[in-house]
Amino acid sequence: MAFQIPTYHGPDFTQQKFKDAPDVKIAVADMDGVAPDYYHSTSMYPEYFKVDGKWLLAEESRMDSSVVLREDGRLDVVENRNIRKGDKVILGRTENCEEGIYLHATGFQEPGKEADQFVFRTGRSRETAFSKDYDQLYELLKYEREHGKVVWVMGPAFSFDYDARRSMQALVESGFVQGLMAGNALATHDLEGGLLRTALGQDIYTQESRPQGHYNHLDVINLVRRSGSIPQFIQDHNIKDGIMYSLVQKNVPFVLTGSIRDDGPLPEVIASAYEGQSRMRDMVRDATTVICLATQLHTIATGNMTPSFRVVDGVVRPLYIYCIDTSEFVTNKLADRGSLSAISMLTNAQDFIVNVAKGVGALK
Repeated sequence: MAFQIPTYHGPDFTQQKFKDAPDVKIAVADMDGVAPDYYHSTSMYPEYFKVDGKWLLAEESRMDSSVVLREDGRLDVVENRNIRKGDKVILGRTENCEEGIYLHATGFQEPGKEADQFVFRTGRSRETAFSKDYDQLYELLKYEREHGKVVWVMGPAFSFDYDARRSMQALVESGFVQGLMAGNALATHDLEGGLLRTALGQDIYTQESRPQGHYNHLDVINLVRRSGSIPQFIQDHNIKDGIMYSLVQKNVPFVLTGSIRDDGPLPEVIASAYEGQSRMRDMVRDATTVICLATQLHTIATGNMTPSFRVVDGVVRPLYIYCIDTSEFVTNKLADRGSLSAISMLTNAQDFIVNVAKGVGALK
């Protein structure tokens, strides 16, 4: 069955509580990077604000940010560190019309039905059966290839395995990837696999350690830095396969953010945490599906900047976020941080990516 986007049921603004609600209060920021007292902090759900008697949706919402009313009447969701002196910041801590603010958490719930169709899919474990989730994901990805934007958030595990690496390459080449976010390690070991057929010195197929293999990833980093960029390294050393190879060949954007423990790092790795955060936010800003795989910190960070909805051509639709990991701690942690719409699948990430590549027809 072809995938269908669930219908969004917006608030009924003819209800008396909406009519009686006051306009939101606004205060002007008096300095850069500081919100006024009693600022309103956003959530992952659609939020509406009454401005000059009209209820407006903050279309690019995300967690833990403030709402700024722009001169053109647009509501801009801004991290507090990015607030500028003179910004008109919305105030209010209640969310049921009392202060002109309404949080709408049930927009994708069919009227009269329990909230079990899209969000609130929590409490999953290793004992959960995921067959239906796989089938739904296959159809979702086919739909998104034509109508949306799929961003993948990946840990280095995929570069350690021949089949996982090949499967992700096939997904990129088949158009199921519109953006990728990762750290230094995924790119480093994937390029190591392309050049030396190892990852951290181990053969990517047999997992056997090569003599002096612990030098391999350091040598690759050195060579990439000598080339000046990942695309130039791929050209200089005639790399013909891999995740980074396919991203470069297909002009798919990627964001690599660094950490204190990084070797090198590669030239494209962003050293500043806040610059990396901003670049990640830019990539997920128009994403419609986000798939987080075997990377705890990147998963939680991405979950915090990803709302439960997206406005596409004036229509509100769900934003799907998947969390794939073998650790229940990671999936529970994501839910604890407020990303309640994440669909969790407790499984080996390498097996997952092979199944997905085959399920959507990218890997024969």
